[in-house]
Amino acid sequence: MRQRELQFPGCGETRLSGQAWLPDRDPHAVVVVSHGLGEHGGRYRALAERLAASSHLAVYVLDHRGHGRSQGPRANIDRFEYLVSDLGTFIGRAQREHPGASVFLVGHSMGGLIALACALKYLGTLHGLVLSAPALAAGQAIAPLKLAMVRLLSRFSPGRGVMTLPASAVSRDPAVVGAYERDPLVHHGAIPARTVAELLKAMAEVRSHVGELRVPVLIQHGSADLLVPLAACQPVYQQLGNARTRTLLVYDGLYHEVYNEPERDRVIGDLEKWINSRR
Repeated sequence: MRQRELQFPGCGETRLSGQAWLPDRDPHAVVVVSHGLGEHGGRYRALAERLAASSHLAVYVLDHRGHGRSQGPRANIDRFEYLVSDLGTFIGRAQREHPGASVFLVGHSMGGLIALACALKYLGTLHGLVLSAPALAAGQAIAPLKLAMVRLLSRFSPGRGVMTLPASAVSRDPAVVGAYERDPLVHHGAIPARTVAELLKAMAEVRSHVGELRVPVLIQHGSADLLVPLAACQPVYQQLGNARTRTLLVYDGLYHEVYNEPERDRVIGDLEKWINSRR
């Protein structure tokens, strides 16, 4: 297996970083990973190494703008459509490096929202879409006054922090939580108002088009997820594509990052089987 560092210009000439894990033989499929809010692509190293080693898949992981080693104010995405464009460019690069290979897109949390928007925008590009606890709905109804304040700050003070993500909610594995808390590339401060406002707007927009999805989709979600509660997303899942091409796997008692839970071997195994059955 080989690992490569990638650099490329994103929307507005923002310099973006990524990584690729390549198997020792020509891959039959490419997996592109879109990470969650505040984190970075390097946290998917174990997932990428397993997919490359056991299933001989080429795995490409992007650092979204404002995240990881990519340019931009920390955790400030600026405009949601920039993320979708950046991811589309990254997918295109992976396709050009492996012509003829099937392409699968895996998105976690915020990255799942971006991945779904990308799949809807670039119809016919993907062979499969995987959503890990995608941020498709807010966990609780946001009071109109608070929403108005977030929108106001997004316009006039976009970098002002308005919400935080508790590290304890990402996984039941203390080692994962500890590594997350010590990781200098993880954004540990409050999430900027611009990012929150853009994501809430994107959730509403994407939800209105989920029935248009025409690619097979696998959804993996922990029943004890506190960051993106399953109950908030289930109504959206029922409208996603059609029942024949939609697979929903709910893992009892698992937290937000199902690929980083103690049961990760089973969860990643389910992902591998789903991808391999559709190559």
